[in-house]
Amino acid sequence: MKQEELMIIGAKIRYERIKKKLSQEELADLTSLSRRAISCIECGNTDPKYTTLCSIAKALNITLIELLEPKF
Repeated sequence: MKQEELMIIGAKIRYERIKKKLSQEELADLTSLSRRAISCIECGNTDPKYTTLCSIAKALNITLIELLEPKF
């Protein structure tokens, strides 16, 4: 993905996580990822795998399509 897309997805994950009142650590526990991995994804510093995005969407109780939508 392009850097701009990674930043948008990361911002969307952060937005949804905060909306659900979850810390990065709590989201990490729900997804079996590390807190650092969640942080890197939210900052747009890493290109997450499809399965990782599915896991995050499931933990946030949203669809993958909602997660990848650029609108908030």
